[in-house]
Amino acid sequence: MFSLYVRNIIFFILQPGLVVGLIPYVLLRRKIRSILEGDLGILNYLGIVVMALGLSIVLYCIYRFIVEGKGTLSPADRTKALVVKGLYNYTRNPMYVGILLILIGEVLFTGSMRLLVYTIAVAIAFHGFVIFVEEPRLTRDFKSDYLHYMDKVRRWF
Repeated sequence: MFSLYVRNIIFFILQPGLVVGLIPYVLLRRKIRSILEGDLGILNYLGIVVMALGLSIVLYCIYRFIVEGKGTLSPADRTKALVVKGLYNYTRNPMYVGILLILIGEVLFTGSMRLLVYTIAVAIAFHGFVIFVEEPRLTRDFKSDYLHYMDKVRRWF
């Protein structure tokens, strides 16, 4: 079980960490410095709250993947069981929702149009990945259990 936690930490750094951490930092490193040196306004604080909410969702999903799915968030080291409890009762993709919330929070915090465009591109990429890669794979892996889950729970909201 310990190695499952370690693998999830590694994949968390490599996958969501890249999408919500490294790439936004590279896009905005100068702007972030100037924001942090000045006074924070209401949108900055709202952005922090939205980022924290998104991060909480992502961490919760990783926990569900470990405990219920016996796997990781990565398609390279996927879960052994279908995860359907908790937030997965409301959306089939709460991990992606959490990541998008982090990005939206970053947009609010920075006020960056460049980051907004990046966030929209990420959302489109997630949607395409879910439809064309993830859903077919989950259908193959979990067959009628996943088909029943798809009938019961919406893809996004």
